[in-house]
Amino acid sequence: MMTDIEIAKGINLKPIGEIADSFGVSRDELELYGKYKAKLPLHLIDEEKVHRAKLILVSAISPTPAGEGKTTISIGLSQGLNRIGKKATVVLREPSLGPVFGIKGGATGGGYSQVLPMEDINLHFTGDFAAIEKAHNLLAAIIANNIQSKKNNIGLDPRTITWKRVMDMNDRSLRNIIVGLGGSSSGIPRESGFDITAASEVMAILCLASGLNDLKERLGNIFIGFTFDKKAIYARDLKANGAMAVLLKDAIKPNLVQTAEGTPAIIHGGPFANIAQGTNSVLATKMGLSYSEYVVTEAGFGFDLGAEKFLDIKCLSSGLSPHAVVLVATIRALKYHGKMPLADLKQPNLEALKAGFVNLEKHIENIKLFNICSVVAINRFVSDTDEEVDFLVDYCKHKGIQVSVADVWAKGGEGAIDLATKVVKTVELCNSRFIPLYDWEWTVEKKIETIAKKIYGAEAVDYTSKAKASLRKVYSLGLDKLPICMAKTQKSLSDNPELLGRPKDFIITVRDIEIAAGAGFIIPITGDIMRMPGLPEFPASESIDIDNDGNIIGLF
Repeated sequence: MMTDIEIAKGINLKPIGEIADSFGVSRDELELYGKYKAKLPLHLIDEEKVHRAKLILVSAISPTPAGEGKTTISIGLSQGLNRIGKKATVVLREPSLGPVFGIKGGATGGGYSQVLPMEDINLHFTGDFAAIEKAHNLLAAIIANNIQSKKNNIGLDPRTITWKRVMDMNDRSLRNIIVGLGGSSSGIPRESGFDITAASEVMAILCLASGLNDLKERLGNIFIGFTFDKKAIYARDLKANGAMAVLLKDAIKPNLVQTAEGTPAIIHGGPFANIAQGTNSVLATKMGLSYSEYVVTEAGFGFDLGAEKFLDIKCLSSGLSPHAVVLVATIRALKYHGKMPLADLKQPNLEALKAGFVNLEKHIENIKLFNICSVVAINRFVSDTDEEVDFLVDYCKHKGIQVSVADVWAKGGEGAIDLATKVVKTVELCNSRFIPLYDWEWTVEKKIETIAKKIYGAEAVDYTSKAKASLRKVYSLGLDKLPICMAKTQKSLSDNPELLGRPKDFIITVRDIEIAAGAGFIIPITGDIMRMPGLPEFPASESIDIDNDGNIIGLF
């Protein structure tokens, strides 16, 4: 069987100008990054057209460690929509180098449902991640400099500063470090560390900003810490937000590329869904909606993480509203939630498959909580047997669930024609309107409890003493009316990755609460979630190489 990269090399890419033509944007408006990539200026967004187009959200059941192919389905669905005569665009997040060289690999889809050029997108692309990293670390340097300075010192208490540095790589040894060693000329020693760039609040801000002015304001609202006399300090107090915005002047513009079938693809921003909002930028989504009948976008991990945040944070802050949800399910993930060992998932097992249906059921129930119509897309893998696929299809039909088998890896848009047809029919016939899960005006505790009980199925929520202290700080700063961005494992509906299927009678434990005032949300931390992942025992980087002709080998 051909690999994704072998398939990609066999596809004749169109010059980006031709993609712009099909998208409806003048070539003169493009800011070119080589022959096949370009940035789109923000003035191209048309708010009136945004609200006439149809927005389709692709989510998934709780995934296996390798993921269930939301990106592949999203790309295939956009291609399928174009094949049935609908002008469609796919809008996605940018990959992080952490997963690329770690365990999940790249994030450009696969087979004949890829975005291209895949090597560029999976690596440095147009430099957006680097710009976000630099803007974040500039603020860290300004903070350290202010503490050190005798003439330009606002009295920051180093013990209260939580702003770390970031880099776009999995490196567990940098999670907790001491900075400022080396004597009095090298700064004030204090505890700090590194987060991965995708977990940076600057990334979240970029993806929620409505434009440059909003970007600067949000950057200025980043909470830094307190002075020795307990005054709250924000990035604007250090006069940092203007310079940070300058570093992001190009990164804020969405990137235009193409799918394997020449469908326009906009790729922009890349926050993780287990520690941030897990969706591409508001500006990228609106750019797609300005030039398409249908925009297909995805939210990271399962519906309990990325999709809930997409709906309760991104949609409410931007005025967007999805017209349908496509829920990706795979035979292997359902068997995994039926307690089948990870190493055996390629083996047929109807009993394990049936036992895993409870996870699918819960995610379908969760979609209904938001009053949105849905279609289940079965992402077919080579190892799936006809008997297993038919068993899942029959189950969905018996439950009254719209379902389609999508073979997009092998067939591209052709493998998504049935799915595309059912999505269009669902949009045309469904009259329900999106309803958020909670009101931002509620208390922080009520918002957290609503997500934990209704979305996760928890019995109750418990707070550690550290979380209670952080909660008091949220209220004292007047930030209690912000939405909730839960940090939770993607492997389970609970905060325990070992509880598969549909856990019951469990308690969600909030061990801390972080403040992202610039992004406009607060982050309850549950379980063992960390903002700087580590590499696996056998990282994907071991299989990645380049030959003497410059051809990349082994990149997903």
